[in-house]
Amino acid sequence: MILILILGLLLLAGAVALLVQGWRFSQGHTNETINQISAYGFSAERPVQAGSGPQPTGTVARIADRVGGFAPTPLLGGERSTTREQLIAAGLYNTSPRMVVGYRILLGVGLPLAWLWLAAATGFSFGFIVFGVIFLAIVGWLVPMLILNRRARERTDAIDYELPELIDLLVVTLEAGVSFIASLQMAAERLDGPLGVELRITLQEQRMGLTTNQALKGMLGRADTPGMRTFVRSVLQGETLGTSTGQIMRNLAIEMRKRRRSAAEERAQKAPIKILFPLVLLIFPAMFIVLLGPVAYSIGKIFGATG
Repeated sequence: MILILILGLLLLAGAVALLVQGWRFSQGHTNETINQISAYGFSAERPVQAGSGPQPTGTVARIADRVGGFAPTPLLGGERSTTREQLIAAGLYNTSPRMVVGYRILLGVGLPLAWLWLAAATGFSFGFIVFGVIFLAIVGWLVPMLILNRRARERTDAIDYELPELIDLLVVTLEAGVSFIASLQMAAERLDGPLGVELRITLQEQRMGLTTNQALKGMLGRADTPGMRTFVRSVLQGETLGTSTGQIMRNLAIEMRKRRRSAAEERAQKAPIKILFPLVLLIFPAMFIVLLGPVAYSIGKIFGATG
């Protein structure tokens, strides 16, 4: 009886040890997965603390990051979420909002100082110097955000432009009997632009433990364009309703082609208006100088001779 009791206690202790070891292994694996996802810069709604985030690689980037760290909290926190979204949309995963603020401070201070040095060497008037300082400070503060917004817009436009090619690849592979994830993998290997990068990040997140729907929603959060919204919502709706993904992709491919044609027609209709300003301000004056300049010179010479 005592032997049975001792054996039962030993088995119970072994079971408890195995449970504790399994729980520790599960927690360690979960933390490792979260750290891997965070290393890619997509640990979403957790606020960026001072001293954390992507590490700058260049000398100027390190200086900007340090200068941004000394910025007042209202200056850094007011546009942090918007700046972070723009950085992700632009594909700058190793750049933090603090670094962008550092660039803005460096330019906002450096350009006026360079202007003061130039003005001191050339002897401009006091009013002109003050105007230049104010103007260059505003320009230096706004230029980094203008560049960031432009890069984000160009990248999202490139993603929208590549979407029909992705959908065509998915239609071919899905109708051949390949699964949706395998189709995305094949498409990611063939696409080299920003869309290919987003697909590879999405597949990496899916392999790290996220569901397919969560990974697709993450891709939509990084590249929130009209075409991407249509694509992700169509896939999620197909998964929810259980309809054929291949047929959804075929219908979506036709819609994407129509959307691309409409966008091309819209740009073609805007071209005459856009070319009007350089035509009036640059081309016409040069033509008038070439055509009317000799005539005006001859007329002036004739009247000068008669006078």
